[in-house]
Amino acid sequence: MKKITSLLAICFTVAAFGQTATDSIMLDPQQQLNSAQRILSGNYGSAVTVGAYGEMTYNQPEGKNGELDVQRLVLLLGYRFNDKTQFFTEIEFEHVEEVFVEQAFVNYSVANNTNLRGGLMLIPMGIVNEYHEPTTFNGVERPAMDNVIVPTTWRELGVGVSGKLNSASLGYQAYIFNGFRSTMSDGAGGLTGVLKGSNGLRSGRQKGIKSTVDSPTFSTKLEYYGLPGLRLGLSGYFGKTQADDDIEGLDGANVGISMVGLDARYAYNRFTARGQFIHASLSDTEEYNTATGKDLGSAMQGFYVEGAYNLLPRSNEQKLFVFTRYEQYDTHNSTDGALVRNDAYNRTDITSGLSYHIAPGVVLKGDYQFRDNALSGDNVDNQLNFGIGVWF
Repeated sequence: MKKITSLLAICFTVAAFGQTATDSIMLDPQQQLNSAQRILSGNYGSAVTVGAYGEMTYNQPEGKNGELDVQRLVLLLGYRFNDKTQFFTEIEFEHVEEVFVEQAFVNYSVANNTNLRGGLMLIPMGIVNEYHEPTTFNGVERPAMDNVIVPTTWRELGVGVSGKLNSASLGYQAYIFNGFRSTMSDGAGGLTGVLKGSNGLRSGRQKGIKSTVDSPTFSTKLEYYGLPGLRLGLSGYFGKTQADDDIEGLDGANVGISMVGLDARYAYNRFTARGQFIHASLSDTEEYNTATGKDLGSAMQGFYVEGAYNLLPRSNEQKLFVFTRYEQYDTHNSTDGALVRNDAYNRTDITSGLSYHIAPGVVLKGDYQFRDNALSGDNVDNQLNFGIGVWF
């Protein structure tokens, strides 16, 4: 099995470099919209708009049983009250057993290209956190860096402004949110930490579920779209984590976070590329780890680069992308105090595969992942993945 799946991955990569880039790509980065942008764009005749996206996946680690899963089914609902005021929401069903509200916000247009927003919104960090619909990215699974550092799908309650300065080819977003939850009550008046080295900040997402807040956080993003086929992004997130107010002895419960992200998407003929870099600096982690017994690092860092070709003719409605993505991410990029760096958290993934868009809004995916970390020895299973994604 290992030889077969490795051969598949090599064939995917060879095919990519054996093609001539003469066709258009699926989505130009200047034209690409996510679910909220599509519904809020006002291109629908009815005041009520309904849509959905979903992913069904098969994951087969080497030497282990495979897993079939309806990872998510998300219902999209929008309502236009008038030309200035709209509402958008995403209701997510995960693994056929969990229900979450992924977004729910009011958008008010105060002027051309200037909007005020309030509610449950996505943090504008990187690419995939905002563009996470299955037809907008290659690979069955989202980049792993966007799982533990960003972490997708990262949304919180807040208010802010978004818009465009077309004269400068610049888009902007700026919001005030509640922050990550760093601790929870253990029911006996003590602390239970929720942030740790293995999955970084992921467990701290509050998702609008009875969210606690003792200090606001600030999130912003600038996007430049002045060159044909190119979109550049600069993101920032700054603030402190939130701790339950009914916990006694809160020393060390809050952690400061300063996160900066750079991202780029480029399209030329039928070649497309994207890349992302994220660095998160965390303060007071030594006190936090002492108080909670966790192993949270004082810095997290990661990046990925990806290239892809569309193998089908320009005139064909169907698109067949072959791609390769290299990804390196470390949730123990640095540690404070007595905490010893864990090399198992310094990980590298190489993903090669195909994305076959059989119709606009329907994609079949297959890829193979070579996975490794900085510990000596072969201690991470490579993985074969297949998936079906829809978005309408």
